[in-house]
Amino acid sequence: MRRSNFDEIFAFMSVVEAGSFVGGARMMGLSRSAAGKAMTRLESRLSVRLLNRTTRSFSLTDEGRSFHEQCKLIISNIEEAEATIKSATSFPTGSLRLTVPAAFGRRFVLPLISEYLKRWPDVTVEVNFTDRAVDIIEEGLDLAIRIGTSVSDAKSDTRLITRVVAEYGTTLCASPGYLRRMGEPALPEDLTTHDCLIFASTVHRQVWRLCETGSAWVKARGRCRLRMDSLESILDAAQADMGIALLPGFLTDQPIKGGGLKRILTDFQTELAPIMAIYPSKQHLSAKVRHFLDMMVSQWGKTRMQGLQ
Repeated sequence: MRRSNFDEIFAFMSVVEAGSFVGGARMMGLSRSAAGKAMTRLESRLSVRLLNRTTRSFSLTDEGRSFHEQCKLIISNIEEAEATIKSATSFPTGSLRLTVPAAFGRRFVLPLISEYLKRWPDVTVEVNFTDRAVDIIEEGLDLAIRIGTSVSDAKSDTRLITRVVAEYGTTLCASPGYLRRMGEPALPEDLTTHDCLIFASTVHRQVWRLCETGSAWVKARGRCRLRMDSLESILDAAQADMGIALLPGFLTDQPIKGGGLKRILTDFQTELAPIMAIYPSKQHLSAKVRHFLDMMVSQWGKTRMQGLQ
């Protein structure tokens, strides 16, 4: 596209944003006549009328309104690209406010924060450890890390950007005491006669999906008499012979090795759960958020979340 074409588009945008040809011309450093001629050339090139003119004012046509919105988006993207480059080369400062799942946060996010604070001494970090899905915009947070069932709601929120930074493996398990009392299920449909310990909050409920090699994924339907919004509490309940649980590997590895839990339905695959970074979409990322995101991807991506698979 020729430079003159861009000049005509910017003249159009300036006139619309200023609300007058005089104001738009002033913003562009042009005369009123030059701005008017640029508009005429643009409309002639597009073969469409963008403005309805009167002697004292103008209004956007439907085509003009659509063109203005699309141009505005393009300019916003250009500004975002500039801000991204500037932010990537600047040093993190200020306070980074995070919300992270409780058990996952203590085991995996805290070591990352320790390294982050050593690397960037001008940053302070505030962390909210909770399995509750926090509204990060309402609570003024910079970044949320969510896993598994907490992710779907964030994806549907147009105010937020979601980015998968890793995945963890899950394990279907129960205590030996529970299995002695209730018997061990051999097929997913056997779960209908078992007590299943489900993660659930006010807005999310865990769904179990299993897959036998070469077969389609099936939704496992079990009897649920106890729901909790804490993965650690579900782990405690499973070890106390209260039912079957689907938990991340980083929580079940040690109990299974120690004999407190036993894997069940081992011929069936459980789904990988995403670990998602979530942040507001209304502005470009600050250096403090961008560098923390980069560190998560670098550290967790290389190891494929060792201990989670």
